[in-house]
Amino acid sequence: MATYVLPQDFFFGAAMSGPQTEGGWNIGGKLENLWDTWSIEDISSFYNQVGSYVGNDFMHHYKDDLALLESLGMNNYRTSIQWSRLLDENGEINPEGAAWYHELFRASKEAGLEVFVNLYHFDMPTYLFRRGGWENREVCEAYANYAYKAFCEFGQEVRFWFTFNEPIVEPENRYWHSMWYPQHHSFQEACTAQYNISIAHALGVARYRQAVAEGRMLPDARIGMICNFSPSYTKDDPSEADLEALRMNDGLTNRWWLDLVTKGCLPADVIKTLTEDLGIVLPARPYDADVLKDGVVDWIGCNYYQPSRVQAPSRTHDEWGNPLFAEPYVWPERVMNESRGWEIYPKGIYDFGMKCKNEYPELEWYVSENGIGIEREYLNKDPKTQQVIDDYRVDFVRDHLIWIAKAIEDGAKCVGYHYWGLIDNWSWANAYKNRYGFVEVDLMENYERRPKKSAAWLTKVATSHVVE
Repeated sequence: MATYVLPQDFFFGAAMSGPQTEGGWNIGGKLENLWDTWSIEDISSFYNQVGSYVGNDFMHHYKDDLALLESLGMNNYRTSIQWSRLLDENGEINPEGAAWYHELFRASKEAGLEVFVNLYHFDMPTYLFRRGGWENREVCEAYANYAYKAFCEFGQEVRFWFTFNEPIVEPENRYWHSMWYPQHHSFQEACTAQYNISIAHALGVARYRQAVAEGRMLPDARIGMICNFSPSYTKDDPSEADLEALRMNDGLTNRWWLDLVTKGCLPADVIKTLTEDLGIVLPARPYDADVLKDGVVDWIGCNYYQPSRVQAPSRTHDEWGNPLFAEPYVWPERVMNESRGWEIYPKGIYDFGMKCKNEYPELEWYVSENGIGIEREYLNKDPKTQQVIDDYRVDFVRDHLIWIAKAIEDGAKCVGYHYWGLIDNWSWANAYKNRYGFVEVDLMENYERRPKKSAAWLTKVATSHVVE
């Protein structure tokens, strides 16, 4: 097997989020967020009835977890501040919530770990959702206030900031595909939410620039956005209709956000199709073009798990009356992660890198999430050591790192890699169904952490930058 060497300044780290790890859902003045509310109202919606309450108990394990990350060769990680923990219902700092994050950032620095901070990871405070959530422009303004409060509170402790994680997911899963609370089936609502999230992002970046101008941020601070980019593909011999489906799929999920963070605007062809051809009404205001100009960032994170393969739809509308612009296309050569139902296609990260090089050449990026979730992983334990034997995780990460190395060789501005769920964590409605970690979390033993077989391989790669 060939050996690949990543640049020495290429960084390795871990990705996590506040709502999926922290726990302490109702202590220290924390308000309910939508995951807490859904857990209260319908716990049966969650795998094995494991709701949002505990995460992986990070608030009690954080010192050991930070030491564990450092021992595995990491020198940085990304997490998120929870809006519902940092602010009260009046939009003011909750002192107990702020104290927790100050302590986390202090302990991280002591452990030799730099923290990348994301401001929003699908965890809308419930009281704001009751006011309309992302369908209400006032919530965009509330987000900008929250972002500014966070910048002012932690600006001298944190260098790397991100406005949103995977901003396409919440419109899709809450409002269109009925997967998350409140489980609606409205493409119109999804488009309204997606547009307003774009506005909120731009407002948040503007508040960041304000905080920089006021001297509240570290001199080398940076702002970005983290998106789940899935390179779009269609058939090898596509029809015009297949290419049209490809254009819209790529436009809504990839170009929408890439144009926003590099050009400060939304793709005109996508907006035209939505409004003129599909009859979607976007909540645009006359001055929004100027607002969106503030959405340009310093760099981005790319979450990559699977490609997006589409073809022309067989009908114009679905059973709920929503317009259809594409349908899934099953590639005959695909390799699947059967646990998750996702295609494994490492070359997709290379293709994304080449898309950025060719279409957004000044954009610097890093792989902000990548990982493989496996169901019933406990069945793969060594009977003597009780260690999870997860060679498939090594294969998955190795193959992706190889394509990242190739992308860098061919001119991609990729500067780092974060593995998602380095320590097993709670994952939305799936809870602990699919395990992602290089480190096991034992739910039956006080959330005890145990490195899996793959952890030794990861440490070697992270410390040597050699992939073989």
